[in-house]
This record gives sequence, structure tokens and C-alpha cells, in this order.
Amino acid sequence: MNWWDDVMHRAVAEVILAGALTGLIGVQVVVRRLSFFTLALTHATFPGVVAASIIGVNLLLGGVVTGAVVALGVAALTRRRGQDAAAATGVLVSGGFALGAALVATQSGFSRDLSSFLVGSILTVSAGDLVSTAGALAVVAIVLLVCARPLMYAGFDPVGARAAGIAAGGWDVVLLLTVQLVVVAVVPAVGTILALSLIVAPAAAARLWSDRLPVMTALAVLFAVASGLAGLFVSSRWNLAAGASISLAATAVLAISWGLQRLTATVSAARAVPA
Repeated sequence: MNWWDDVMHRAVAEVILAGALTGLIGVQVVVRRLSFFTLALTHATFPGVVAASIIGVNLLLGGVVTGAVVALGVAALTRRRGQDAAAATGVLVSGGFALGAALVATQSGFSRDLSSFLVGSILTVSAGDLVSTAGALAVVAIVLLVCARPLMYAGFDPVGARAAGIAAGGWDVVLLLTVQLVVVAVVPAVGTILALSLIVAPAAAARLWSDRLPVMTALAVLFAVASGLAGLFVSSRWNLAAGASISLAATAVLAISWGLQRLTATVSAARAVPA
């Protein structure tokens, strides 16, 4: 039997690729406090998927287009004087999701394909999905590697970036569009609703163990891949939804990391108290 014809082989390959992808971008999301914005992107993908399903074009294409519009819209609104980023993001995401709900109301109901893009259907990923995820991983890795310096300046020292001739706003848009690419790429694995947990939870857990960016990135990738494999195993072993299992595994990694850190801090404090 051809390797690519086996459902579990493709699913394992997809969770490894998706884990590496979300781990890489998740560190940027957590360190720059973009979790709420990433949540907005996952929801903004919904109306694009609905519209693409209605007109009969590729669902991922619809998600990319709507997500890009939201990313650019938020970037434009937050650059206006006195505009709050969270408020701008909230308005856009609520409007986008409302548009998706309105489009759904015009149809007889969700199709099987559409619902799988909401909650993921990793056991039905195709070789084409694997190629798309691998391509997205390559693009994101190149962007984060080649653009590491301007992205770091734009995110952590915008005043210094402008003084050095770096267009902070432009690089913010680059990062936001990169996050959107990741969101859309992991849709086949965990869907638009659960993508946030695989992006944020492993990176947040990694941050508990180290504040060095290279170490955080390596740990985030490790935790995300491990969460994907663990969730896939639980799903196949107990016949549970794969996307939900992966999301819960990622959440468990964060909870365990937090618990171990609290335990370590408590023990260290107890040892520091003089007898």
C-alpha cells in the first residue's frame, strides 16, 4: 500500500507539520501579546470559508482573503490616534462572524465539508493538504528567519525602529499576514475554531520555561508537535473528535507546565526560608 494512501500516516504527517508551524508563529503571538488578534483571525476565517463554499471555490482561498482583509483593517485602525487595538479587533471580528452567520442563513444548512473546516477533520486530510501545510511552514520559517531583526525592532522597540529607518507599521502587517497564513494552513487539522489553542498554548507553556527566544521557539515546536500526536492518539484510541483532542492536549501541556512552575517556585521558596 502506498504510504500516502494510509489515513493515519497522512494524519501523523499533518500534525507534525502543523505543530512545527504553530510553534514557530506561536512564540511571536505570545511574546507580542497578539493572542486576541489571533482569535479574531480564526473567527474572521469563518465568513470567508462560508462564502467560498457558497460560490464553489477553494475554501482555504476564502479564508486567506477574509483574514487578510481583517489583518489590514486592524493594522490601519490601530495606527489612528487614540484608537484602541482591542476595540478595533473586536469590532472587525464580530462584524465578520455576523457576516458569516448571515451567509449561512441563506443556505439550507452546513455541508459536511464546511463543518469540518470549523472543527477540523485531520483524518480526511489529503496529500494536497500536506503539501499546502509544508509550503506554509517553509514560507513562515523563511520570513521569521530572514526578517528576524526588523520584526524584533518593530515589536519591542518601535521608536528605535523608526530611528533606524525601519518601517514598524509595515513590518507589523508582515507579521499579521504571516499569522493569518498559519491560521488558514492548520484549518484542515483543527478547524478555524480550535486553531487558537494550538498556536497559543504550546508557546505560552514554552515561555514558562525560558525567556530566551531560540529556546522558547524550540520548546514551542516540541510542545505543539507532542500535543498533536497525543491528541491524535487519544482520538484514535477512544474514538473522539481529533481537533478537540489536539486542542485539549495543547491546553493540558500549558496547565502541566504552569503547575510544575508553581511547584518549583514553592519548593525553592521553602528551601530559602532559614531553619
